[in-house]
Parts: sequence; C-alpha cells; structure tokens
Amino acid sequence: MKNNNEASEFDYVVVGAGSAGCVLANRLSADGKHSVLLLEAGPKDSNIWIHVPVGYGKLFKEKAVNWMYQTEPEPGLNGRQVFQPRGKVLGGSSSINGLLYVRGQHEDYDRWRQRGNAGWGYEDVLPYFRKAENQQRGEDKYHGAGGPLPVSDWRHHDPLSEAFVKAAVEAGLPFNPDFNGAKQEGAGFFQTTTRRGRRASSAFSYLRPAKNRGNLHIETDALAQRILFEGRRARSVEYKQRGQLRTARARREILVSSGAYNSPQLLQLSGVGPADLLKSHGIAVVLDSPGVGNDLQDHLQVRIVTRCPQACTLNDVVNNPVRRVLAGMQWAALRKGPLTIAAGTSGAFFKTSPRLASPDIQIHFIPFSTDKMGEKLHPFSGFTASVCQLRPESRGTLRIRSADPAQPPEIRINYLATETDRRAFIDGIRVLRGILAKPALKAYVTEEVYPGARVVSDDQILEFCRQTGSTVYHPTSTCRMGNDPLAVVDQRLKVRGIEGLRVVDASIMPDLMSGNTNAPTIMIAEKASDMILEDAR
Repeated sequence: MKNNNEASEFDYVVVGAGSAGCVLANRLSADGKHSVLLLEAGPKDSNIWIHVPVGYGKLFKEKAVNWMYQTEPEPGLNGRQVFQPRGKVLGGSSSINGLLYVRGQHEDYDRWRQRGNAGWGYEDVLPYFRKAENQQRGEDKYHGAGGPLPVSDWRHHDPLSEAFVKAAVEAGLPFNPDFNGAKQEGAGFFQTTTRRGRRASSAFSYLRPAKNRGNLHIETDALAQRILFEGRRARSVEYKQRGQLRTARARREILVSSGAYNSPQLLQLSGVGPADLLKSHGIAVVLDSPGVGNDLQDHLQVRIVTRCPQACTLNDVVNNPVRRVLAGMQWAALRKGPLTIAAGTSGAFFKTSPRLASPDIQIHFIPFSTDKMGEKLHPFSGFTASVCQLRPESRGTLRIRSADPAQPPEIRINYLATETDRRAFIDGIRVLRGILAKPALKAYVTEEVYPGARVVSDDQILEFCRQTGSTVYHPTSTCRMGNDPLAVVDQRLKVRGIEGLRVVDASIMPDLMSGNTNAPTIMIAEKASDMILEDAR
C-alpha cells in the first residue's frame, strides 16, 4: 500500500471483513469489472480454534481475534457490566460465534416492510437466503443448494440433546424438523454453518474462493480511523496499519460493514452522528444525524444448569484426559464427535402467551455447563438450557468516548427495561422448567443447580435473571433502516443525507429479529450487493 500522501484508489472500499463484508468483497469483485479493497482491523483467520466448531469457547476471551467489549453498568441487571465478544479477524463474528443458522420468523421481515421498508418483506428476502445457502438436505421452497454458505446437520449423536426434544414434545410443543422452514414454532435440532465438521465462517465461505482475484485487495490489521468527505460525499477511508496512517479513495462508494458497534462508532468518528456528541469530542460535524448509535438492541439469555447422573456430557469429555484426547483424534480424523458441538444442539421456540402471533422465546440446549460462557466447564456432569427473549422492547445506545478510534465505545443496552421483557423471562423460565421435568429427561436429571429449587416466585425468578442474565451476542439496529427522522439508512442502505456511503450489516436492522443474527446479516449483504451493482450500471 502507498503512504498517506499517495492515496490508493478503488471502485469500492469495504470497511470490516465480517459476516457482511466478506459477502460484499466476493460479490462486488466477481465480474472483474470493479476493484474492491477490503479492510479488516484484525488478523487473518489462522487460529486453529476458529475452524474447530467447539472452539468458540476458546476464542471467547482471545484478545487477538476479539474486540472484548463491555457494556456500561446495566440498571436492569443490578448494575453489572455485560461482556460483549465481537470478532476482530477475517470473518468477524462469524469466525468466533456459536455457529447456529437461524434466520428468524417470516413475520420479522414482514414487520420491517410494514414499517415502510419496501423490498424487505419475507418474500423479498427469501431469494437471498436461498442464494447464499448450500443446504445439506438439498433445495426446496425455503432452502438453496450450491450457494457459498454451507448449512449442515450436526455430526455427533447425542442422546441428551435428543431427550430434550422428546421432553419438549411431551410438554406440548410440536416437533419441528426445520426452524428455517414454513414455521419456527416447535422443538428440534439446530443446523449450523459448518462444512464436514469444520466452521464455515463468511471468510471461509465467501472470501477464500475470491481472495486471488486481481481486482480484490485484502488488508488485515487495518483499523479504520475515519471517513473523509468532500462536502457531503464520502470520498476516502483513513486507516492505520502497523503504525502507518494510510488512505484509500473510493471512486464509487464506501461500504461500512463493521457491525452494530463499530459501524456507528466509525460514522460518529467521521462527523456523522448526534451533533452535540461530536462537538463534545472536537469532531467537525459533517451531518447532524441523531439516530446514529440509537436503537441498540440485543438478545438476553438466562441459563438453567442441571446436574446429570450420567457421564454423557461434554464436561465429562473435557475433564477426562483420555476422553479429551480421543475426542481430539476423532475430530482430526473424521471431523465428527464432541468437538463439533455448536452453541446449541437442540432447542425450541414457543409462545409465553396464547395471545401472541408467533413465538417470543428461544431455548438453546447444550450438553455442557459452566458458571460463565468462556470459562472452565463444571467438574460434575451437567447440561444447560437457556431462555432467550426473541423480540425485546428495550433499546439502548452506542456512543464514542473520544475522538480516538482505538478507544472502545460506550455501550448501553438497557436489558430488562420494560415490563414485557421482564414478564417474558419469568414465563419462559417456568415453561423451560416444565420441559426439564418431563419423563424423557428423567434419567438425565439429578437436580437443578442454577437457579435451584428455592427460586420459585416471580420476584425470585426475576432477581435470578438480573443476577445472571447475559448476552446471546446479537447486537443490532444502531444504524437503523427507515424513513423517519432518526433512521440512519434508507431502503437501499444508503446513509441518509450523505452520498457515496452505505452501511451493510446487522446495524441496519429496523429491530431485532427472532433468531440468530449471522444468517440475516449474510442475507442483507447478498441483497445489498445486488443493489450496489444495479446502481453502478
């Protein structure tokens, strides 16, 4: 790369090589007509634990590939700070996430459209889910085959995970063979973004096949400092790489794909955001856009830990040297076994009230247990089932702390700020406890470790949620799409009031969808790629 006084020039500059950025880099460079620069603040995805499915536990607090953010003290969680791991590596959070492929409900996207976002209803976005997907089960109305992103069934037989599904059916839920099909409601097994027992991040799925194209340039360890403007047109990106300040100029567009935390941070650092905030940090205001960093949402989870009388959990594998070595050999030789466990093996979606039109709770079941995610597994045989509220009402903010791009932003999520959110967790935990008490799980349950038999009343359950609730790692909506004055981007993901600048990632979601965010983020980037190329004609 050239020095700062000799700016390199490309048709498109993509900031962030995560779930969305890798898709953009592939699709925009595919026809050879456009030059693309992809900037990633982190390193290449060479860490072995990125590629082992269960490796997300090892990467949870690995600074080399993780931004390691923290929220401010959360009032709804008794003033606790909540750890926010985000990927800082090629593939972004898709290189360190729990691998679950859950798109959300049809109604989520229809709600986006009904809020004035034309072209974003379920029937509009389904073709892009299908285009991205290489579904192990083959192509049908809801799924694609032959796309870049492998979507696979789990490669490890686990009677404990199967028993959970049977127990949920005994509790009255329907068996659902496909959470991404006609309906989401029911109990079943999660599919994962894996290929033959290896993680399939967006870097693996989209970037690797494209990396040798002559018109695609990939720069790692390149932290974006700010976007530079000519009037209100975005022209170039200033970034720091190995101590050197560099500039990349965009002939056509700059595409910000840095995620729900780093995308609004970069806009604010560049002078696009709430004017008072920018002025307080000495940043010249390019556009007073008060919605930048607003409307932050995230999924909260509350975990029930159960002691198991049988030595059939991952705890037993990890804590036994012989079984641990055998599991490693099984994965190395066959890409099967306990090391293919994702952050949920089986699960369920249900309504806490018959008045609801669609499920408001997701259960993640995993055959291991720990005090906190990313820490050592318990010394006893145990498993975990967590309650996640799918559509929280609570919203928070993302604000820069200073004009220094290396300074972590101030994150306030406001978990459990509304009565609807609090009630959903109380009712959801009661339903989950009912499932765990069913006959199908009787042979696998000794006792409930957390919260324990003494936690019974609504107030006690809510207090347990406040004491232990944590993120499911799904921040969204900080550069929200819409038509109202606080919307940051329009339906084509162009930053309102600015030329030559789009945001393409989970931050543009009008609200949090009912599932895991990786799949819809990839869909957003697939759709955005088509819009960008259409506008280039």
